[in-house]
Amino acid sequence: MNRKLFARKFLVLSILIIAVSVVIAACGGAVPGATACNVKIVSSLPEQGGAKAQTDTMVNAINQALGDHGATTKDGKCKITYLHWDDASAALGQWDPAVETANANKAVADTEVLAYLGTYNSGAAKLSIPILNQAGPLVMVSPANTYPGLTKTNGAEEGEPQKYYPTGVRNYARVVPADDIQGAVGARWYKDQGFASVYILDDQQLYGKGVADVFEAEAKKIGLDVKGHEGIDIKATDYSALATKIASSGAASVYFGGIESNHPGLVLKALRAAGWKGQFGGPDGIFTTSVIQEAGSDAEGMIATAGGLPPAEVAKASPAGQKWLSDYKAKFGGDPEFYATYSYETMNVILAALDRCSAKGTVTRACMRDEVFATKDFNGMLGAPWSFDANGDTTLTTMSANVVKDGKWTFISPLK
Repeated sequence: MNRKLFARKFLVLSILIIAVSVVIAACGGAVPGATACNVKIVSSLPEQGGAKAQTDTMVNAINQALGDHGATTKDGKCKITYLHWDDASAALGQWDPAVETANANKAVADTEVLAYLGTYNSGAAKLSIPILNQAGPLVMVSPANTYPGLTKTNGAEEGEPQKYYPTGVRNYARVVPADDIQGAVGARWYKDQGFASVYILDDQQLYGKGVADVFEAEAKKIGLDVKGHEGIDIKATDYSALATKIASSGAASVYFGGIESNHPGLVLKALRAAGWKGQFGGPDGIFTTSVIQEAGSDAEGMIATAGGLPPAEVAKASPAGQKWLSDYKAKFGGDPEFYATYSYETMNVILAALDRCSAKGTVTRACMRDEVFATKDFNGMLGAPWSFDANGDTTLTTMSANVVKDGKWTFISPLK
């Protein structure tokens, strides 16, 4: 063969290989329209510690959503794989900053990962968002984070939320209302129930302190007497001194801003042991079965707000919600926890965005980010169409009031 002709053919072939490789990389593993591309959706949630019961049902719901959708995009071009990663450690017994950071970096390094579903804890999101933001950016959608400063300035600390988005492009959205709504709603609910005073506690974490601060600001605004506000030692197991202090303050109620892993149940038990007869409650961080288990019989009558509606009420709000709950119970043999509902909705939002990207032949991280943020009038199973605003926040604002009755969380009414 003529050497010049051979060299020319080899050059053309090399260029074609490079071009195809670029397309393959953009699609996470294959050429759109030829063979199915490979897309990974990963979640980062605490699968051990106090949040395990909640998270197990969240993972169930995410798998359920993928099963309902099918393991390929609607046009059949892309294969979809869901991987659930634990962001907790046995050492901490809850989410671990080192593990969450490692999960985010692992997602960034895998070019097939096109969406990051999580986190459960707002403090974890604070670490992941900027890492993912510099990788495409890689879109992150949470079914549970409620700390305001992740997306907006109201209820945020200095420099938030801009510092989480080093590229200047938003890549984080959430399907639940933020705590600048929940904390204020909670304070008004306390006042409406006739509590003249409140002692506020928080677990000194991003979510817990944030919602407690919002609750306090609204409580003072509406004339609810705040007897005190302090952060607790989450490593302690004996809260008797704190309980005695609260009981002697004369507070008619306690608001615990924090998560189930940081011992709201033990605090409540100590309060009852100290003879305190007031009302104990908090935000959705304590709205779990594990808190009831920790508090034992003292949990009876405990109250909590939640950023949305519990599964049974979602089932009443829409035929899609009713089908989801029925299918969930049949598939997994038990009741889902609160955030399972929003995990199912979140996965469906991500899958819908992926379908649109595949239909356009642009299965990339950039397309996924754009399509998630383009979610408008999403008619899922939450009872009303909703959208993401420019900040990545949901347009839904309905909360719920709940109480422990006969050892189980029971819905009282919607709150706004």
